[in-house]
Amino acid sequence: MSNARFTRRALLGTATAVALGAATGTARAATAAQVPSLWREFTRTPYTHPQIPYIGGAGARRHPRRPLVLDVRRYGAVADGVTDSAPAINRAIAAAGRAGGGTVLIPPGTFRIDDVIRVGHSGVVLRGAGSGRTKLYATRNLTELIGVYGSRYGGDKSSWSWAGGLIWLAPTARWDSLVAAIRAKAWPFEGWTGNKRDEWRQLTTVEPARQGAWTVTVADASQLRPGRLVLLRLSDDSGHTLLEHMAGGGPGPEAYYWDDKTKLLSYVPYEWPVRVAHVHGREVTLERPLPLDLRPEWNPQLTTHVEELTGSGVEGLTLEAVETPQQPHLLDLGYNGVVLQCAYDCWVDDVTVRHVDNGFGLVAASACTLRRTTVAGRGSHHPYFCREGSHDNLVEDFTIEQRTIPAPANTQLHGINVEGLSSYNVWSRGDMRMGTFDSHRGLPFANVRTDITVNNDGRHGGDANAGPLFGARFTHWNIRVTNGRAGLMKLDQLAPYSATVGLNTVTEFDQIDVPDFTGDLHTRLELYGTTDVVRPRNLYEAQRRL
Repeated sequence: MSNARFTRRALLGTATAVALGAATGTARAATAAQVPSLWREFTRTPYTHPQIPYIGGAGARRHPRRPLVLDVRRYGAVADGVTDSAPAINRAIAAAGRAGGGTVLIPPGTFRIDDVIRVGHSGVVLRGAGSGRTKLYATRNLTELIGVYGSRYGGDKSSWSWAGGLIWLAPTARWDSLVAAIRAKAWPFEGWTGNKRDEWRQLTTVEPARQGAWTVTVADASQLRPGRLVLLRLSDDSGHTLLEHMAGGGPGPEAYYWDDKTKLLSYVPYEWPVRVAHVHGREVTLERPLPLDLRPEWNPQLTTHVEELTGSGVEGLTLEAVETPQQPHLLDLGYNGVVLQCAYDCWVDDVTVRHVDNGFGLVAASACTLRRTTVAGRGSHHPYFCREGSHDNLVEDFTIEQRTIPAPANTQLHGINVEGLSSYNVWSRGDMRMGTFDSHRGLPFANVRTDITVNNDGRHGGDANAGPLFGARFTHWNIRVTNGRAGLMKLDQLAPYSATVGLNTVTEFDQIDVPDFTGDLHTRLELYGTTDVVRPRNLYEAQRRL
């Protein structure tokens, strides 16, 4: 796809967006609508803009549904709120998996579950009758069901504070290996290359290329074919130039002391899953543009990975945990909601979780979509978490409701979390009645929050040895802060090579954020002090239209 063609489309999309804003808004809003210079710049260099990432391809593709439909009642599930229906639901899911995929129907009613609901085969969709009609009532937590899960970084923390779900989408072999490691107290890595990050082999090395390129040249394309999912793997060098590149480069990142950030260093190599779109000789076109430069000192290569889960989803239900007090910070028992792990092109749609410790999780998940999701009830530690190298995901039309009871002492509220080198993720059209934009250290980069209303009362987390809060190309676009608190909203003093566009006036109070890098951060601020005047209104949707 040529940049010239992209630019013509972009300019047309801009004009359309402005016209639509004028046609559909009030007269005042139409008069006030403004197109920032950053958007005009982006349309000229969409894949390589220094402050705004290209996220128009985030999220899952549409998948054809398999004709097989299985009703959980045929497998023994009972909608009486008393009978444990987890074994029956899991039997139906397993049957769909053995058949090569299908839809598992849960009719209206309340189904008690005393175990984890596991989707471990590709092409399997768990579908209720709607989040207001089908309820799974969960009575036990992950500590009871699987065991104590300590942190691989030491201390007395519970990893159920950021991992695992009572509905857990992960390849069966990967889930089995994780559970075995937890029960053996051999605390695992959770990503695409196994518990010890050693389950991969090289397919080919890759020649140098620039961020934003769609086509790369490889040494040997014999093991590559269109549709194959591969990992792009980049290692750091002794000077940490890869981490500096993720932070935008220049004097600030070069002066930063990386060597003692042991938790951050454990996150590299950077692993980015992507499908091969086309192979012609040694030229390989990818499904998405390169997220970073490829330099020889980072040993760029395409590799294998654990088997992925793809084309699977959860739709139309509420998962409600038995109501218990929220646990002290980092001691969660694991009344967790829905987690996608080692999943590519999977989704969650029209799902509510209530009374959970942690709501919706993306753990080493990529190209997935969470749509029309809600976190409700007594309050959560992480309503949404995105970690362990999760990339290119879309969270849209999401709601974090106000908690129904006051927060107990020593608990913590984050909000929409991103960490662990996770990149090119989007949070769009959100209603956050509590929480914050939790950049949780671990150098996440090139992530976007757009068209969100937030009562900014949460706090960010992350250990100091996990490194910076922000890498380069974070963008906050059309953000409405109802309580006027600046923390983690206004990026010009915090994130390198990033942008804040269309933010109402905010002031610093409560947690005061300190920039990780010194000097000029090269971060842009436009249309500050405005509300809903920026056009395009939604950065993701505008890029999608391109």
